[in-house]
Amino acid sequence: MSKSESGVSETPTVQVIERLFAVMDVLASREEAISLKEISEKTGLHPSTTHRILNDLAIGRYVDRPQSGYYRLGMRLLELGNLVKNRLNVRDAALAPMHELHRLTQQPVNLSVRQGDEIVYIERAYSERSGMQVIRAIGGRAPLHLTSVGKLFLAADDAQRVRAYATRTGLSGHTRNSLTQLPALERELAKVRRDAYAHDNEELELGVRCMAAGIYDDQGKLVAGLSISAPTARLDDAWISKLKATVLQISQSMGYQWHKE
Repeated sequence: MSKSESGVSETPTVQVIERLFAVMDVLASREEAISLKEISEKTGLHPSTTHRILNDLAIGRYVDRPQSGYYRLGMRLLELGNLVKNRLNVRDAALAPMHELHRLTQQPVNLSVRQGDEIVYIERAYSERSGMQVIRAIGGRAPLHLTSVGKLFLAADDAQRVRAYATRTGLSGHTRNSLTQLPALERELAKVRRDAYAHDNEELELGVRCMAAGIYDDQGKLVAGLSISAPTARLDDAWISKLKATVLQISQSMGYQWHKE
């Protein structure tokens, strides 16, 4: 029997994770910073082991060190918590309206959020009658510049951030329609800002076009996008008004205040 089959090789890893969780539980028990000595005593771990775990957590910003020898939970946990909160809130608020939008269009409706340089699909409403060959799975990912929702998020960034994104990703393409040059992408994003919706013109998948509009929270921040996908010849620009009405409904249920100009 191999080490992996017997479980021997996994034991140290499991032990490290258990110790890490123990440390974080102690930090979570108090609002103020806690000394290394007290954390060590409460977890029953040797001070050197405790210090090593805390140091690794601090590097990842999961723990802050406000002063020498004292620790508290870090901002990275807040960022992750807000990401989960936004996803759950958006999904709950969007579920019924997006199914209604699907009923009206008879095409797949996708709910997506940004994570780094990609969008992540977190919910969908579709039926076999749509005729779509490509249905994005929940949890699936795609580059920002190749998707209608991704363009919404890039359009919300300033020019410097868009250029940085282009440098990091190289703007690689998936089809002959993909926007792989920064000037073309910048022109597209200017159009998105003007129209308050975005298109994907067979840029991710040949034969599939999409339109998307943004969902905003109570602070007016873009937190998600709702997109309609359809076979190229079937995407109807008349759906834009229905799409915009749907995202406004979802945004308002999340506390967004819309003022008609």
